[in-house]
Amino acid sequence: MKLKWATAAVHLVALVILVRPEKGAAMWFNLPAGETKCLSEQIYSGVLVLGEYFSFSGSDGSPAMTVQVKSPLGNILYEKDHANNNVTAGQFSFTTTAEAAGLYVICFRSYRTSVNSMVSLDWKIGIFAKDWDSIATTEKIEGLQLELRKLEEATKAIRQSTLNLMLKDVRMQRMSNKTNAKVARYSLISLGVCILISALQVWQLKRFFRHKKLL
Repeated sequence: MKLKWATAAVHLVALVILVRPEKGAAMWFNLPAGETKCLSEQIYSGVLVLGEYFSFSGSDGSPAMTVQVKSPLGNILYEKDHANNNVTAGQFSFTTTAEAAGLYVICFRSYRTSVNSMVSLDWKIGIFAKDWDSIATTEKIEGLQLELRKLEEATKAIRQSTLNLMLKDVRMQRMSNKTNAKVARYSLISLGVCILISALQVWQLKRFFRHKKLL
């Protein structure tokens, strides 16, 4: 019986990992000299976010860049100006609020004039941002219990993501209905104007023909 429960738990954990309700993604990209490159991530409310970046420009001086993270409301959540460092690295963290759910943007601006920089950015969002080692130590859980705890958190994240998608769908549906109503009104107004103009033209032609005694 325990083996069946363990197998089922492993399958559920694997399913949650495949679904990945909130992700932790790492990427490398090239930052051209003197340019700004921005990356964005759609993040829902009540989500923990951890970010870690690392940059270098080889043997020719420091990357000399500024890093800035902005919320959907335009608030600056993190900003750091790196200068005179042969290797640039930093971390930032925040928890999204209900008012600031949406597109979060991180921008890297290079002050170099001739040398490009390589930048690594690691986003950890939701359950991937949690320190599970500390949680396991604090709550004294390990093995299957720890995996079940991760599964519980992942299930909550999936449920929240589903609710957010449903709310987004409702908002889009309302917007679509409003747009359709406006289009219908404008169509009726346009039709009315066309009928009025046609009637005026017919009346004008009849008046002209009567004046010329053609009718």
